[in-house]
Amino acid sequence: MKDTLLELSGVHAFYGAAHVLHGLSLRVAPGERVGLIGRNGVGKTTVINTILGLAQLRKGEIAIGGRALPRPRTYDAAQRGVAVVPQGRRIVANLSVEENLLLGAVGGRKGHWTVPAIYKLFPILKERAHTPGTALSGGQQQMLAVGRALMANPSLILLDEPTEGLAPVIVDQLADIFNAVAAQGTALLLIEQNMSLVVRVAERYLAMAKGAVIAEGPVANSRQCLADLEAHIVV
Repeated sequence: MKDTLLELSGVHAFYGAAHVLHGLSLRVAPGERVGLIGRNGVGKTTVINTILGLAQLRKGEIAIGGRALPRPRTYDAAQRGVAVVPQGRRIVANLSVEENLLLGAVGGRKGHWTVPAIYKLFPILKERAHTPGTALSGGQQQMLAVGRALMANPSLILLDEPTEGLAPVIVDQLADIFNAVAAQGTALLLIEQNMSLVVRVAERYLAMAKGAVIAEGPVANSRQCLADLEAHIVV
């Protein structure tokens, strides 16, 4: 679909002989905020790895901006305006905060997000610009990982468990930040088990089980929606 930024259709993906995604389909429209939920082990991270070519696509189709990726490679997504905030943050050791940020800009895409813009969004990163990135707290490292992704000026950010291991006060800050990023027009695919964050950030949710999307629907900030999401995550 031409109005779809990211689309996976009937995707089967493998790690060697291990069949992880079983006919998975999903789509993200430009500027949309989508939450992808499910228990550990259902294949949520493999969705990202398949888009990046880290898991083997054997059947189905992946398209970014309406253009198919017959054999996804790690650099393809970045070239087409997709950035990733990986699980575990993966801050580069021995590089300062600012040097880690500049890594995100190597693709040369122009846009709103520059180092000064990132520092405005995350004042603590400006304060610690010349500190080794790995010396930051967990929450600060997550902010750095988000800032690094934004430096690519992407159309879409894939966020893999961004609140894992973080204190509730940091989760609240990240929710506000994700909404601020979305307000700038960037689409989000949020892979997350923190349902309160999904409710606060996403417009629509997709629930996964056994390597496929089994349910989806709109997100509303209400107790009923939260109960529905929690029901799907234990499928």
